[in-house]
Amino acid sequence: MRISSKLVGVGVLALMTGCSTLNSLNPFASKSKGDQPAPLVELKGSMAVRTAWKLDIGKAGSYQFSPALTGNTVVVAANSGDIARVEASSGKLLWRVKAGTELSAGVGTDGNLIVVGGTKGTLLAFDMDGKKLWNAQLSSEILSSPVVGQGIVVARSLDNRIVGFDARTGEKKWTVQRIAPPLTLRTAPGMVVAGNDVIIAQPAGRLSSLVLATGAPRWDVEVGVARGATELERVTDIGGAPVLFEDDVCAVSYQGRVGCFELATGSARWTRDLSSEVGVAVDQRFVFASDDKGALYAFNRDTGSNAWKNDKLAFRRLSTPLSYGRAVAVGDYQGIVHFLSREDGSFLARAATDGSPIVGSPLVAGSNLIFQTQNGTVAAIAVE
Repeated sequence: MRISSKLVGVGVLALMTGCSTLNSLNPFASKSKGDQPAPLVELKGSMAVRTAWKLDIGKAGSYQFSPALTGNTVVVAANSGDIARVEASSGKLLWRVKAGTELSAGVGTDGNLIVVGGTKGTLLAFDMDGKKLWNAQLSSEILSSPVVGQGIVVARSLDNRIVGFDARTGEKKWTVQRIAPPLTLRTAPGMVVAGNDVIIAQPAGRLSSLVLATGAPRWDVEVGVARGATELERVTDIGGAPVLFEDDVCAVSYQGRVGCFELATGSARWTRDLSSEVGVAVDQRFVFASDDKGALYAFNRDTGSNAWKNDKLAFRRLSTPLSYGRAVAVGDYQGIVHFLSREDGSFLARAATDGSPIVGSPLVAGSNLIFQTQNGTVAAIAVE
């Protein structure tokens, strides 16, 4: 197994502000020849794609930023503190503001409020015109995008403290502290609002449901099962954000499993062994997941049986996939977006962005697919 993300020692957090990376503890940090990214072969695409528009929002630095959709607009942010709102169809800039501090997480929105996280643990809230409304302080660095629902903003700090704030005033309403394992991946495990609850991806491969109004636990399940004798082998954090679809919530973990669970109870519908550092995509028929070796899988959503696998993008550090129409799209470490058939995994098309990795979660905005790169390009790719 390889660990390509940085590791964070939770014990160190008690002594220092922020986080401490432990690459020196990772015996798998250097790549062998067999781990070299697969070269791209010439593609005679059967599907037309084009770049509809691009926006330079600014570099992500060592963080992950994902665009957020609200109505027919997209909100994006960058490490520099820039926040912008654009029309999803045309890329027309509606406004662009400075947060006044470097950012480490975002964007979260419910269509009434925009929230982002600062590098020093500051949570900032803006209205839909970009006017700053309030800020609040968390106990440590914020890596996961905050979420908004039912008048509550939920944010999670690196020490795995989850806090609910009043969306109107920024007043702290509740706090939940969850124990984290000795080592965790330095990634941005996500959260998603589900009605009156918030579903939270946890370290150690757990998925939790909390009541938005109070933070009370609804259920807690194990997605990834820790295996192995060492702490490195037992790292099994959730990759990316959980995804809601009808009555299910689906997720994947590193060195663990991919699966779908009943939204109401957390009971497992199915799970399959898989290791991934990024999230899943879900549609009516399939759950798509890219593993940490660069293979893209499609699982039948109802049963979890393997529908197909494409391993021709080996070690290209694939992003969270995205299902749209007859295709599933996934970005790679060179900022290339690959379009594959959702039915059999064959290649359909590809599109370039700016040459830097796509690490945030992409989204569908009307007929455009929105990707944000590490160097700060927000690209809308239209499927024709």
